[in-house]
Amino acid sequence: MRTPDHRHEEGFTLIELLIVMSVMLILMTLAIPQMLKITKQTRETSAIQSVRTIGQAELQYNSAYPANGFACSLSALGGDPKSGAPSAQGAQLIAPDLASGQKSGYTFSITNCNKVTVNNQDMYTSYQIIAVPQAIGKTGDRGFCSDENNIIRFDPAGGTNCTQPIQ
Repeated sequence: MRTPDHRHEEGFTLIELLIVMSVMLILMTLAIPQMLKITKQTRETSAIQSVRTIGQAELQYNSAYPANGFACSLSALGGDPKSGAPSAQGAQLIAPDLASGQKSGYTFSITNCNKVTVNNQDMYTSYQIIAVPQAIGKTGDRGFCSDENNIIRFDPAGGTNCTQPIQ
């Protein structure tokens, strides 16, 4: 007697695979923009915190080197701890990555330093901290600024015209 030739095939059919791939594609098109938005918000939060860190370092610098006033460069606030003791040129108050001026998709700088000369010594009495996205719309949407009053403001266009306070 002959048995029918029924083979039990393992695996998925082509239609089943196409349906699964279509569902995955739909989910990815919904998830990727949200992931990019969250990444951008994370970078902006990091930039705000870095501006705060630089502001605190400026206050520490002013206390440690009162004859100089404030620092007018990130390199003066930075410095390598392996290079020796802190100095007015390398106070070692901020991390090397932040002292480089580039962190988390933002570019940082200290500008608008107001200098006075007292007893033949230059002293900086004011400054402005600037943080702008390296690619507006990709690494961040807003630019951030602060000064010696440590009030952080932002520019919704991503530039340095910071008029709106951080809530």
